[in-house]
Amino acid sequence: MLKSILNALLGCSHQRTTFPLTPARKNGISRTYVVCLDCGKEFAYNWAEMRIGEPVPARVRPTEAQPSFR
Repeated sequence: MLKSILNALLGCSHQRTTFPLTPARKNGISRTYVVCLDCGKEFAYNWAEMRIGEPVPARVRPTEAQPSFR
């Protein structure tokens, strides 16, 4: 909780990230990205320069229908 408050005030430096990930896609287009282990934000990764790029826009996940009990 303290980390999230500090990140909100000071911002995250994104020093700790995952190894670059390239998931397989059905449409044939695959993008490599890394995830910050402190704040969870995703960033594009450039293999040629071996550098973190721009933030990846948040994916909108469809809401799952919840059963209603009456």
